[in-house]
Amino acid sequence: MLFEQYQYDVFRFPQPQYLGAKYPFLDWIAKFIPNGIERAIDGFAGSQSVAFLFKKYGIEVLTNDFLFFNHQIGLALIENGRETLDKADIDLLLCENPAAGTQMQELFAGVFFEEREARFLDSFRANVEQLGSIYKKALAFAIMNRSLTRKVIMGHFAHNKALAYAANHERVKRNPSIARPIANIFKSLVPEYNRAVFDNGKHNRSFNANILDLLPTIDHADLIYLDPPYTDSHADYQAFYHLPETFTRAWRDKTFINSTKRYTPPLWSGFDKKTEVIDSFTKLFESAVHIPHWLISFNDRSYPSVETLSRLIARYKDVQIEAKPYVSSRGGKGSIAGSHEVLFVCKNKPKFALNFQR
Repeated sequence: MLFEQYQYDVFRFPQPQYLGAKYPFLDWIAKFIPNGIERAIDGFAGSQSVAFLFKKYGIEVLTNDFLFFNHQIGLALIENGRETLDKADIDLLLCENPAAGTQMQELFAGVFFEEREARFLDSFRANVEQLGSIYKKALAFAIMNRSLTRKVIMGHFAHNKALAYAANHERVKRNPSIARPIANIFKSLVPEYNRAVFDNGKHNRSFNANILDLLPTIDHADLIYLDPPYTDSHADYQAFYHLPETFTRAWRDKTFINSTKRYTPPLWSGFDKKTEVIDSFTKLFESAVHIPHWLISFNDRSYPSVETLSRLIARYKDVQIEAKPYVSSRGGKGSIAGSHEVLFVCKNKPKFALNFQR
């Protein structure tokens, strides 16, 4: 274990409720982080738990996610080293704002929230803009979006059960959060997020880009961690988390469709369709070939197969395959009991020198 992890071990990542989050696998992934890593990239950061692990190790972290609400977690807990939300900030965020917009009411009242809760969210969204720094704003978004996954049954937004389940006494007994006011959930989470803010002495940064566009702009790194969508195995993240993305961006140039009011057109990923993913992996690996160490999370029920992806990686790096079974179901056919979380541990191929002797 690195000295720096002891130094920052007091800081705890707020437990996420995010399909595919690597939070349960952090101790396992940590075993494969080489010594001497000074700068690491987390290319598909999602909940940001792996980026936070790197930060605790004293590593300079460049974290990225193409979804804006995930980028806000990166700003709040990875790039931010000092700023937290104080009582005045919380009072401001939770007060009624008569000048607020009505997007949450128009889209999601009667779908995921009662009218008064949707009105509260519109006020909150307007109040965020009055905070004094990007890091306070990012904390407000990160905590509120976590509050919404607690409030809505199943922790995602690709269903129409939220209001019915919140009115079901037996379900409320099992999960009281679904009947709690959102403001109360938010206030209860603030201390946990504030305690997770720390400075590891590095110039950490959070990006909001497609990794295929971002990677060619980064001059150097010692390690890149990749946790792409598990094509044909996990949920469509834009469909499952369209609501926090809409809330955070305050979309104005989208059309909202179907019974869950999902935005369209979706953002282009390159890694969520079987017709595109091989080409996208090839471009990604070509852009990352100068980085000595790769860690790639995958799943043995995803497309392409573990064997196919291993052969593709082997064009660029030496690869070792590690696997860990799921012992319980966590969402998506790739995380049911009996499937395996896979980690490709990759490093530079050895260089051979020819020594001709007379």
